[in-house]
Amino acid sequence: MNELAALLKEIRSYNRKGDLKLVEQAFAYAEQAHSGQMRLSGDPFLTHCIKVAQLLAELHLDTTTIAAGLLHDVIEDTHHTKAELAERFGEEVATLVEGVTQIGRVKYHSSEEHQAENIRKMLIAMAKDIRVILIKLADRLHNMQTLKYLPPEKIQSISTETLQIYAPLAHRLGIAKIRSELEDLSLHFLNSKVYYDLVERVAEKKAQREKEIQTFCALLQTELKKAGIKAEVTGRPKHFYSIYRKMADQRKSFDELFDLRALRVITDSLRDCYAALGIVHTLWTPVPGRFKDYIAMPKMNMYQSLHTTVLGKLGERIEVQIRTGEMHRTAENGIAAHWIYKETGDEPKERFDEKLVWLRQLLEWLQDLKDPKEFMQSLRLDLFSGEVYAFTPKGRVIELPAGSTAVDFAYAIHSDIGNQCRGAKVNGRMVPLRYRLKQGDVVEIVTSKKQTPRRDWLDFVQTSRARSKIRHWLKVQEDELRHAAEKEEKPRVQKQPEPQPPTELPRQAPAKEAPGVGVAGISNMMVRYAKCCNPLPGDKIRGYITRSRGLSIHREACPNVPNDDPARMLNVNWDDKTHATYPAGIRVKATDRPNLLADILASIRELNVNLQTANAYGRKDGTGICDFTIDVTGQSELNNIIIAIRKVDGVYSVKRSSLKETP
Repeated sequence: MNELAALLKEIRSYNRKGDLKLVEQAFAYAEQAHSGQMRLSGDPFLTHCIKVAQLLAELHLDTTTIAAGLLHDVIEDTHHTKAELAERFGEEVATLVEGVTQIGRVKYHSSEEHQAENIRKMLIAMAKDIRVILIKLADRLHNMQTLKYLPPEKIQSISTETLQIYAPLAHRLGIAKIRSELEDLSLHFLNSKVYYDLVERVAEKKAQREKEIQTFCALLQTELKKAGIKAEVTGRPKHFYSIYRKMADQRKSFDELFDLRALRVITDSLRDCYAALGIVHTLWTPVPGRFKDYIAMPKMNMYQSLHTTVLGKLGERIEVQIRTGEMHRTAENGIAAHWIYKETGDEPKERFDEKLVWLRQLLEWLQDLKDPKEFMQSLRLDLFSGEVYAFTPKGRVIELPAGSTAVDFAYAIHSDIGNQCRGAKVNGRMVPLRYRLKQGDVVEIVTSKKQTPRRDWLDFVQTSRARSKIRHWLKVQEDELRHAAEKEEKPRVQKQPEPQPPTELPRQAPAKEAPGVGVAGISNMMVRYAKCCNPLPGDKIRGYITRSRGLSIHREACPNVPNDDPARMLNVNWDDKTHATYPAGIRVKATDRPNLLADILASIRELNVNLQTANAYGRKDGTGICDFTIDVTGQSELNNIIIAIRKVDGVYSVKRSSLKETP
């Protein structure tokens, strides 16, 4: 019962209104349910349940969550059911326990498809009640603390899973104390040589570093007191995994890392934070480019603090963090720091729910991503990457994952802005849409109603929101093209009658189907384009007078132009003043695969041309044949279309074809 007493004492220290009786009942129920069960360490199973509850209490969570923490393994490891828990402790506790149980069945080292689907389910559970993942994080932390008792292969898989999934989740939720320990434990089990080398190096410099930090703390504390600023100044230890990552990312040796000397200043008010910053910069020389104001621009995980790096008297670098007590609790406990306010009513529900908007938006944007690899890539970018903060010209802060582009910025503002994004100005200068945003960039999006999303944007956008909106737009357009193509009948081949010598030229009104052609010395003649060669502006052409169908326009090299009667041949040329369009045939050969036609149609649609007909079929040898009739302004535009189609995956031949050509 000593463990229960310690747990209740911890809860009373921050929550006088909590239901301690509920916690006591949950403790007794878990003790009975797990009676006789032992862990591989040799400890009674109940010790794990107690430790999870203690970790939740250290996060200052509500008593409902702590009770669920005590009971979190009851459904999975005993004969008790959710219905029994609901009857005894209420539906809320039972639902939390069931949610943790379902997450516990997720096997992240399974196939990529299963991994993606399981993580999707976990995110849905989080969106329903974030406390589910908080309990699971506490459960995972204690399991990592006792991982050495498992077989080696289990140790490796669980440590990898922890480093790739649970530690980043803890970071995204702002729970620094759990994240740092999960990362250190994972490093310990995955690369013990590196871990113990760091432990030894840190220990060697510990005495010297602590002496230096004490000197810095004392000096700063004195100056703050003189200025009438009440604050607590302490040294800030760096956990081993963060040192390891910085050494790897920055390619620096252990001795080159400057932030092993780090101070933290906790003040009583926001005003004192900025006043303390001024004193720090008066005492020591600030390093240019190393100041960050996360108070004015909080991180995505709600973290707030002032960061600055300064040079000591001997040139040593010191990293200083300055924040209020409330900001510090949020930095350590993240979303958990706000749950107790919700239980006690000290924070409006609307304000609390705002802190989870990012999770619900993330789920919405990920819904359409069916490909497991793409799902995991988008998840890592949106959930597990760093952040970049950019501004609209009016000063609105836009938070995006590191590596985001101008197009991501446009979609973050509004879907219509993204869809019509034609260009971007960053800090007053035009930049490519692929431009990777940097901290503090001021971005102005240039739009046009004629602009539409392009498929190649998917090659460089980073956010799930941008990807989702682009894919949705392209899919709608592809569906419209496919529907239009299905309504078109396949052109039938008709044998043209042999031309006969005319008795006179047919006199008719100019035909509308052939604008853009000038006929030397002749007017009021019906003019048509020969489908055997479908000439286009830019081609050398010749005219042939048929018996009953007027003047037929052929390409000069067309083999179907009769040459037995020179009297029927007329000199013709293109009229450059017209802006007419002309039908052109294209035949595409490719390796047959699913969605081949859809991908080709999308590449055509991006060029904003009119598609008249589309026919496709597959051959036994695995070749896919696609025939298209497209309205173009001339040979130049047709060449652009051919180039675009050649870029589609699997296409190996794109040629201009006769409109009479059939499969």
